[in-house]
Amino acid sequence: MVFRKPPDGGWGWVIVVVSFFTQFLCYGSPLAVGVLYLEWLDAFGEGKGKTAWVGSLANGIGLLASPVCSICVSSFGARPVAIFSGFMVAGGLMMSSFAPNIYFLYVSYGIVVGLGCGLLYTATVTITCQYFDKHRGLALGLISTGSSVGLFIYAALQRELIELYGLDGCLLIVGALSLNILACGSLMRPLESSSSPPPEKMCVDKVPDQYFVYHEKEKTVEENISILEKGYIDEKCVNNVPDCKQDGILNKSVLSSININEKDTYKKKVVEQTNFCKQLAKRKWQLYLTYWKETMVLFKNKVFAALFVAILLFDIGGFPPSLLMEDVARSANISEDDYYMPLISIIGIMTTVGKLVLGILADFKWVNTLYLYVTTLLMTGVALFAIPFAKSYLTLAMLSGILGFLTGNWSIFPYVTTKTVGIEKLTHAYGILMFFAGLGNSLGPPIVGWFYDWTQEYDTAFYFSGFCVLLGGFLLLLAALPCWNACTNQSSKLPPNTYSYKVASNA
Repeated sequence: MVFRKPPDGGWGWVIVVVSFFTQFLCYGSPLAVGVLYLEWLDAFGEGKGKTAWVGSLANGIGLLASPVCSICVSSFGARPVAIFSGFMVAGGLMMSSFAPNIYFLYVSYGIVVGLGCGLLYTATVTITCQYFDKHRGLALGLISTGSSVGLFIYAALQRELIELYGLDGCLLIVGALSLNILACGSLMRPLESSSSPPPEKMCVDKVPDQYFVYHEKEKTVEENISILEKGYIDEKCVNNVPDCKQDGILNKSVLSSININEKDTYKKKVVEQTNFCKQLAKRKWQLYLTYWKETMVLFKNKVFAALFVAILLFDIGGFPPSLLMEDVARSANISEDDYYMPLISIIGIMTTVGKLVLGILADFKWVNTLYLYVTTLLMTGVALFAIPFAKSYLTLAMLSGILGFLTGNWSIFPYVTTKTVGIEKLTHAYGILMFFAGLGNSLGPPIVGWFYDWTQEYDTAFYFSGFCVLLGGFLLLLAALPCWNACTNQSSKLPPNTYSYKVASNA
């Protein structure tokens, strides 16, 4: 498929708007699942750890399946994938309203909705990158705020819908709202060149003759030979009857030699096809070997290895508050009359602010993005340690705002990855890191819930979460210290296109 040059405007801004609303509609409920979490605890009477799997799967499965999502968008295009995924998200939410047990929710809400969100995220990012080049950062920043705004609005919306229509009615209405993704997806017009020939014609013209299936060709040749044989014999028999038998015998010998030649040709073509398949398999195997070799090269970089550990530990410890903060307030016996705003809504709006502020800071030449990211990790760990000491709505609201702001460090994570591995390795490295981020998202809330089930209080759980985030931050800080370069001369030993993060360099 041939694409025109990105217009950096025009219909591209329509793509930004519909991508913003797509992320708003698909991620609103999964990110604000903490409101539903309380209702599921009461409805099914399961443990907190088991119930937390629903929300963690919905938020983690999309990252875990990111390679599959990328293949789908590359194969079918952003618009068909967005429309299909809109049906998945809406259908998963509506099916969840009829869930008879928690295990049904694992599939309907956790896997179906989560996978639909992952497909929609990949589709919106891909189509936006196709339409923008110079303003790509601004466009991606604008559409990424859709999920945060969705968290802010859906937290209050779902709470209100539950009070008016109950849990089942809430999920049905939210699912119906998600059908608007179909309208957004229909506007994701692909950026194709109008002068490009049809794909089917191009594919057929480029296929070599020797790779066609031979038996069809062989059948045609045999039919033609039989017709020629019959016509030739009839003509000889009419003109010269005595020579009929002799010519027939001669003709059969000629045709038998033709058949022998055709069989030899068939064998040659079979050998050619076999060699072609062998070469194709060998090429695929070489690609797999190259991929794993490049992966091993990445992990030889101390900073990348530490970044991999840090993102995994950060999502294990830092994601649970967005899911469990409402239950933390209920466990602290905070009256609902003291609620001025859902705590999850505070996390959502402050995440939007954090993405914008941290993204702006990362553009300053005097700011080192790696140290900025490490600072957010350490501050997140301290805030998690402070949650067990918060016994009022005001203190929990302040901590929710701080945690939401620091969670906005997702906006600078691509900067850090680029400076660590180089722009050539960014796609490969970012895919690996996002997979383990999804793994952390999936494991974090159930682990915290299991701690509560064992101890009947959240204090130990958030001490564990804070320890995980602090450990990841300190490991990343140690790996980035300039003494590593002085002691090991790592930068001179690494292969091309992979380098260690120098502290003296500016982001």
